Amino acid sequence: MPKMRYAILQLDNQLEFVAMPSSYSYQLTALNQRLHKEVDKLTADHIPQLPRVIAECDDLELVGTTYTLIQGLDYLNRLEQSFAAIQEKTYPLVSLLTEIRALQAQLEQWYEEEFEA
Repeated sequence: MPKMRYAILQLDNQLEFVAMPSSYSYQLTALNQRLHKEVDKLTADHIPQLPRVIAECDDLELVGTTYTLIQGLDYLNRLEQSFAAIQEKTYPLVSLLTEIRALQAQLEQWYEEEFEA
């Protein structure tokens, strides 16, 4: 079983738990910080709300059914779809989408290699 790392994201009072391959978790955190830095510069009418990574951990056991674990690739697919839907006219949104899609492609390749064997 591959070594995973878990990112805990918060938006208002909502928490999300994202499982990432340990060698890619720092990239999710860095991407999240970059998106937060740039999201205020967007001028479109409908900007998706973006949770903030508040912690990372090596082990995670969710108790109960209040929260679910989101796989990293599923989270990035959802993130890419929400940013691709933005109708931005001024800010070069393509640079943010490129960063999201780069990590998305790396994870897709990781999953292929990891579960192909």
